Amino acid sequence: MTLFDGGAKNAQYKQAIDAYDASVAAYRQTVLTGFQEVEDNLAALRILEQETQVQDKAVANAKQALALTNNQYQAGTVSYLNVMTAQTAALANQQTAVQLLGQRLSASVQLVKALGGGWNETLLPTADQAGGERKWTDYLILPLVE
Repeated sequence: MTLFDGGAKNAQYKQAIDAYDASVAAYRQTVLTGFQEVEDNLAALRILEQETQVQDKAVANAKQALALTNNQYQAGTVSYLNVMTAQTAALANQQTAVQLLGQRLSASVQLVKALGGGWNETLLPTADQAGGERKWTDYLILPLVE
């Protein structure tokens, strides 16, 4: 054991304290980043839900306008150009609704990731619980003639 170390032990002690402070600061930043990611994704889901509700109303209104325009065309009061315009508007609204759904699903996955979890496939709803099977014909504006 040496009596005089020229301040080496004090320097080692200060270095250990500084390393501890740095690791605490890094941990604190990691926790804050995690909270920020969770908060951001929760806010995104809330905003996207509101946008989806508005867009669903727009889709319903566009479908109603298309049905009215189609009836007017069949009655001979408007040209087919009006029907095509209504179809275009309905399709654009439906495309926006699908894009919003994709954004909501992406935000949900990001939220699960930010929470540090995953999911088990056994916990996912079945096709019947999720609303049944969907066919591509469900997304057509006009019904198919069979």
